Amino acid sequence: MPDSVAWPVVLESDDVILRPIRHRDRREWTEVRSRNAGWVGPWEASNPVSGGEPPTYGDMVRSLNRQARQDSALPFLITERQDPSRPPAIVGQLTVSTIVWGSARMATLGYWVDQARAGRGIVPTAVALATDHCFQALALHRMEINIRPENGPSLRVVEKLGFRDEGMRERYLHIDGAWADHRSFALTAEEVPEGLLNRWKSRRGH
Repeated sequence: MPDSVAWPVVLESDDVILRPIRHRDRREWTEVRSRNAGWVGPWEASNPVSGGEPPTYGDMVRSLNRQARQDSALPFLITERQDPSRPPAIVGQLTVSTIVWGSARMATLGYWVDQARAGRGIVPTAVALATDHCFQALALHRMEINIRPENGPSLRVVEKLGFRDEGMRERYLHIDGAWADHRSFALTAEEVPEGLLNRWKSRRGH
């Protein structure tokens, strides 16, 4: 496998579909994010530079697409088939970022989901899909997820999937206006030879 990301790519399992974020998703994405401002806001990355403004939707998509072209990120939307007569609805976002090649072959994964769709197995399925793609298609070796210790719903995702708790990183990321501690969770390819999605489905009884 060459040190390159095959992008764009679409990944799916049952009703959950990961697909690339697009400029034309702005209206639907903005509606979902606005409705979830109180749910997502406390865990949202912020600009530590004094007077720094958060990026616009267009800025975000341009930056993510540039990172994808540079083989350093996979910027997905989490979508769900809800109505057979309509396209899958946007229910969240998942980004594989900071992809490192060479002897490290690792990446960091982050996500958010519509509160109305939380607790239904959508995020664990999405994380498993992305992790399997990174391990199997890109031949990465390690996936890492960093979570605020107060973020119970996100902690349940890594618990369900069996990511290892590697301890606290003090003042690791600037979140919601301040430097915040995070717990680091990781998984290596050797730990899921059967695939993370297969393991997750077997734990759910599928």
